[in-house]
Amino acid sequence: MSEPAANPNPEVGFVSHLIELRNRIAYALGAVGAVFIVLMIVPGSNQVYALIAQPLMDVLPAGMSMIATEVASPFLTPLKFTLAAAVTLTIPFLLYQVWAFVAPGLYKHEKGMVMPLVVSSVLLFYAGMAFAYFVVFPTVFKLFVDILPPGVQMMTDIKSYLDFVFSMFFAFGVAFEVPVAVVILTSTGVVNPETLAEKRPYVIVGVFVIAAILTPPDVASQFLLAVPMWILFEVGLFVARLLHRRRAADEATENKPLTDTEMTSMLDTYEKENPVGKKSPARKKRRE
Repeated sequence: MSEPAANPNPEVGFVSHLIELRNRIAYALGAVGAVFIVLMIVPGSNQVYALIAQPLMDVLPAGMSMIATEVASPFLTPLKFTLAAAVTLTIPFLLYQVWAFVAPGLYKHEKGMVMPLVVSSVLLFYAGMAFAYFVVFPTVFKLFVDILPPGVQMMTDIKSYLDFVFSMFFAFGVAFEVPVAVVILTSTGVVNPETLAEKRPYVIVGVFVIAAILTPPDVASQFLLAVPMWILFEVGLFVARLLHRRRAADEATENKPLTDTEMTSMLDTYEKENPVGKKSPARKKRRE
C-alpha cells in the first residue's frame, strides 16, 4: 500500500491547498445562497415557518397563539429560518465538498469508506431532525402546556420558539451521528470494539449527561434524546464488530501461506503468460 505522494515544494503545495479550500467554500456558499433565493421566491415559501410551528400550535388551547415581541421579528424570523432551511437542504452537497477537499490525501481503503460514511451521516442527521419534529416536539410541547399553572397563558415569542427549534434540531441531528462516530473510532484504531463494549456503563452515563446538556431542563426530552443515542451506540458497535472481524479475516487470509495446490496453480499461470520453454524461477527452485 503506497502512501500519498509528497509534494517536492511545500510552499506551492500549501498555496494550492488554500486555493482548493477557497474554491470548496465558494461552492458551498453558492449552493446555500441559491437554495435560499429559491425558497424566498417560490410561492408559499412563507408557510415554511408555519409548518415548523405546527407541533406547538396543535397543543395550544383555544384562543392562544404565538406572538412577536420585537418590531422586526415578523420579518427577520422567517428570513432567519429560511436561511437555516437552505443550509439543511444543502447538507449533502456541503459534506461532498468536505470529502472532495480531503480525498486526495487519503489512502485507497480510506477513500472506500468515505462515501458510505458521508451518505450515512446525511441520512442519520435528517433522521434525527425528523425524530425531533414528529416525536419530541409534540410530546414536550404537550407536557409544557399541561403543566401550566392556573391563570397563566402560554404565548411563546416566535424568535424564542425558532431558537428552541434550531437547538433541538441540531442536538438530535448530531446525536444521531453516534453510529458513524463509533465506526470511525474503531476503523482508525483509536479504540477496539471489544474495549468499547466493556466501557458500556460509562457510555450510558455519558449519553444521559449529554442529553441533559443539549435538551431543555425536563425529563421527557432528556430521555427522548438519551435512549435513541444509547440504541444508536449499540447499532454502531454491532457494525464496528462486523467490520473488525472482516478486516481480521482479510489479514489472516493475506498472511496465510500458500498450499502446494495453490502454488502449482500460480506457477502454471506464470508459465502460460511467458514464452514457451521458460520455467518460472520458483518452479526451478522447488524442483531443486
